[in-house]
Amino acid sequence: MSANRQIQIVELPKGKLAPQHFRLAEGSMPVPKEGELLLKTRLISLDAANRAWMQGATYRAAIEAGQVMAGGALAEVVETKAPGFAPGDLVFADTGWQEFASVPARAAMKVERREPLSHLLSVYGIAGLTAYFGLLNIGQPKAGETIVVSAAAGSVGALVGQIAKIKGCRVVGIAGGAKKCAWLTKELGFDAAIDYKAGPIGPALRDAASKGIDVYFDNVGGEILEACLFAMNLHGRIACCGAVSQYDGGSLGQGGIRGVPGLIVVKRLTMKGFIVLDYYKEREAALRDLEGWVASGKLKVPEDIIDGIENTPAALIGLLAGDNFGKRMVRVG
Repeated sequence: MSANRQIQIVELPKGKLAPQHFRLAEGSMPVPKEGELLLKTRLISLDAANRAWMQGATYRAAIEAGQVMAGGALAEVVETKAPGFAPGDLVFADTGWQEFASVPARAAMKVERREPLSHLLSVYGIAGLTAYFGLLNIGQPKAGETIVVSAAAGSVGALVGQIAKIKGCRVVGIAGGAKKCAWLTKELGFDAAIDYKAGPIGPALRDAASKGIDVYFDNVGGEILEACLFAMNLHGRIACCGAVSQYDGGSLGQGGIRGVPGLIVVKRLTMKGFIVLDYYKEREAALRDLEGWVASGKLKVPEDIIDGIENTPAALIGLLAGDNFGKRMVRVG
């Protein structure tokens, strides 16, 4: 095979992300150098963070126009020029949005084959581990406490709420639309769900979390974070995972929240940001718990899989608009 289909970013968006910011192109087949792996992409992970990378450097380098769009994927080793890997191994790596990629072996994380393979990107991948560590290590929920999670129908939020239920908590999810809210309570077992599109969130939050919030898992920032801050109980904990409300057409780091310093002091709140890499040394123990919960049926794994690399831009745009239920990914081959 001599062609390598890939999605390139034509220009960085100044407002909302749109199809014209991308193009489908054919690149040459990569040739691995010493210490590298030639990978065939199987499943591309789509996350709100993909959009944040277009705004500048975060925990990774910023994306530039003309590049293959950056993104993590589950991939299969085709050829290896590095010890410790063999053809057929599965790895998670930043392949970008393309069918084949050469990456340094040190930047590829070997993963144990599990079926279905999609679970390696959802519950056993970054989404599941983010939910696990953010809730349990930062939130430290206790049975009987009230947990609120935003973007609750997304890849991370849907798992956070279920894990909180496993730990004996009352769980309130915040999501966009009546359909998602019904799905959270009827299918995933949340105690209550708030449709942030239906009206002011403050009164709805007071009804759904009448005893206040002990742990808030924040995926969105902005007005929802502000409303939850005012509803926090003494010694409440806030796990800051993302700020999707500021990614598509917004600016990271801009826009203050009223009264935050005073609230944190008076209520003695703990508010901590994290990324999943902070806890990777604890990964194997977390996977044992997650596997056990999935096997017992306590933890459902909602996945939203779209076929075809050519559909990746539309799939990300849809994710940013809230179209997905659970973890969205694109099946390449």
